[in-house]
Amino acid sequence: MSHRKSTLFYGILIAFVSVVVGMVIASRLDLSPISSANLTVPATNSAPLAGPIDATTFRTIAHDAGPSVVSIITTGTSDARDSDLGDLLGPNSPFGQVLPPFGNRQPRQQAPRVFRGAGSGFIIDKEGYILTNNHVVENAKSIEIRLSTTRDGEEGYPAKVIGRDELTDTALVQMTELPRDGLTASKFGDSTQIAPGDWVMAIGNPFNLSNTVTVGVVSAVGRQTPTSTGRYEDFIQTDAAINRGNSGGPLLNLRGEVVGINSMIYTESGPMGEGGGNVGVGFAIPINTVRDLLPQLRTGKVTRGRIGVTVQSKPMTEDYARELGLSKPEGAEIRSVERGAPADAAGMKAGDVIVEFNGKPIRSNNELVSVVTGTPPNTTVPVKVMRDKKNVSLNVKVGELNLDAERQANSSNRAAPDEQTAEPKDTGFGMTIQEVAPREARQLQVPAGRGGALVTDVTPFGPAAQAGIVPGDVILSIQGDQVRNVDQVSKALDAIGTGRTARIIVWHVTRGQGGQEVLVQIRKR
Repeated sequence: MSHRKSTLFYGILIAFVSVVVGMVIASRLDLSPISSANLTVPATNSAPLAGPIDATTFRTIAHDAGPSVVSIITTGTSDARDSDLGDLLGPNSPFGQVLPPFGNRQPRQQAPRVFRGAGSGFIIDKEGYILTNNHVVENAKSIEIRLSTTRDGEEGYPAKVIGRDELTDTALVQMTELPRDGLTASKFGDSTQIAPGDWVMAIGNPFNLSNTVTVGVVSAVGRQTPTSTGRYEDFIQTDAAINRGNSGGPLLNLRGEVVGINSMIYTESGPMGEGGGNVGVGFAIPINTVRDLLPQLRTGKVTRGRIGVTVQSKPMTEDYARELGLSKPEGAEIRSVERGAPADAAGMKAGDVIVEFNGKPIRSNNELVSVVTGTPPNTTVPVKVMRDKKNVSLNVKVGELNLDAERQANSSNRAAPDEQTAEPKDTGFGMTIQEVAPREARQLQVPAGRGGALVTDVTPFGPAAQAGIVPGDVILSIQGDQVRNVDQVSKALDAIGTGRTARIIVWHVTRGQGGQEVLVQIRKR
């Protein structure tokens, strides 16, 4: 045999032996290689929930859905904020922390450290795709998946992050090795069908106790709750017992279908590293919200639209709607417009009420947020607003939402006003005002020819403070009419009857971001 033929023979032999050895190892480990198939988004079952509940109902749900629920073990490094939670929750976790407005905890400054976290998730595709919370896998260097069939002492299956979305606190993970026996995928229900009083079941990994089952009811839907991004999102509230480690696990309806992802809880005694635990107030991300994001999570990036406005958080009343020229209390009233943002470029102003966006009627703030974030960036859409009791049509070119930039802007300190010399005047609204000196107007960059009064002091917990007015704000208009001096401001405020709401546009300056017009509402007592 020639040297060339001998080399070729041994090369083929080595390759063959390698394949055989690999198959033997995979067989011994009960593993099969991961497929490159695309993610199949589970279908949503929107059939009405009906039928009796008997002694086997919850047993059946646990039996059928349990195999699709996994425990997720992560290791990585963190900046050690809330470090006493890190071993169980992972870094920067909103799960198990006291949620505003119930309390606040100051982070301790420590050096980065290695953490080992534990959470839950559920399989949505037999190719090893798993849904969980973003905070469960954030900053993880390695991820281990333990199935319901994984015995104590056995190693789990390695996995990797495919895509994360900080806004909804969701993440898509894929196992890089699969068990030869295959996987059980979850079924999706319709979270829009869930109503207070409906029975639900949570399955997860609390305190590293895998596949723990708890049962309760839906306490509320559409619960506006702050997330780690500082924005508010809609959650399902449930009293099914949820504890640390449940984070990322499924909330199931009576058919055993996933209707939410358990995300965070409220604890009465403080963050759960300090003795707190379940008190029957848990929050889950509606599965319909997550399902719509799955195609983008599969690509590794979720892209959202933004127009650069903030909206009033107070609910609109019938009387207030009539004052605005609306036939009913619907729409999203703009509190402020970011300078240079798409809304600003389109001519939108603080005090406008958005009643239609891209042809869709806007009935609430939540609808506006949903339709804007769901609009692809760089799309120009028609917008209708109510301004001074008149309909105004605008065209807005939607921008792209950048959470990091938004967070940085929101955390900037307000610019301090110039030294005040004039005698302040009380308004009866829990704030004092004085004339805006030319030097102060230049420093605060007040629009030319505008500025009725400078707010010099705000009474803590008073009407102005509760409305969001701070010292340094400049009053520009009241009830839609521009004011140019302190006397006009005083007369306009005095003319507002007790129990009525003052609609005040102020010039509000944030350090690093500049000034912008902001609408505030103060109810006269």
